[in-house]
Amino acid sequence: MATVPVPQGLAAFVAEQVGQRSKSWRAVGGGCIHQAWCLQLEDGSRLFAKVNRLEAWPLFQAEAEGLIALAGVAASDAADSYGLVVPVPLAFAPVQDQAVLLLPWLELGGGEGGWVDLGRALATLHRRSLQPAPGQDQLRFGWATDNFIGAGPQANGWHGHWGLFFAEQRLEPQLRALARRGIRLRGGEAVVRGVPEWLDQHAVDPCLVHGDLWSGNAGVLVDGRAALFDPAVYRADREVDLAMARLFGGVPRPFFDAYQAAWPLPPGHEGRVELYNLYHLLNHANLFGGSYVQQAQASIERLLKSPPA
Repeated sequence: MATVPVPQGLAAFVAEQVGQRSKSWRAVGGGCIHQAWCLQLEDGSRLFAKVNRLEAWPLFQAEAEGLIALAGVAASDAADSYGLVVPVPLAFAPVQDQAVLLLPWLELGGGEGGWVDLGRALATLHRRSLQPAPGQDQLRFGWATDNFIGAGPQANGWHGHWGLFFAEQRLEPQLRALARRGIRLRGGEAVVRGVPEWLDQHAVDPCLVHGDLWSGNAGVLVDGRAALFDPAVYRADREVDLAMARLFGGVPRPFFDAYQAAWPLPPGHEGRVELYNLYHLLNHANLFGGSYVQQAQASIERLLKSPPA
């Protein structure tokens, strides 16, 4: 993408945060929500900047908090992290009439071996996150604050029952949001009622999950290291990350094989993929409409016909 004139207010903010001026700003892909830039600094290094209207500030704040949480677990034992990179925010703040999130630049483009390391690293991150943080006596499902799944709101709070949490804080809000737009999915309420019972026999530990783990939010760097970014974190069944990694084109098979070798998933996990991914289909139906509405409806019908065991 083209190099454009340096936005003056943002350039001054970057200089203040990192102690050197930016020589150029190159527009890059940043998804469908934000503007994104690659900044080249005076010393030749690069940074990544996300920019949006000031109203988007809560999205940046939630993303920054999620990255910090993931990085804190990933970095707690560097010898066992398989080189996992989680970009720690350099700065996130309102700048004039815009919201800005400043991150280290990630140069993607590595090979298949990095996906093996990502599978191992994610298993390690999930397992390591089961240790309560200092001052915390127990782990629960959810998160201390609401955040976002893409551009959509993600309701959290703390809950001791995984099945109820997933029904009440994940599926039900999405169905209500669709209903407010006049879209009522047949069988949606029956699925919500069934979820607690379907998941009751599934022993779940409240792992820290990425929460939005599709192929666009993970990758391999040119130096071979694996990277995670753009999270929607909360504490959940670790299977939600593995399920979503199959959606929207999926990630390479070696990722799944490596995760399974590092920390095998429990029996019945294949049957829960449909249920966990219904959340993301509903969210996409709310955000984008179109065929996602039909996909969500078909998923509901499959779940009612063949519920998770």
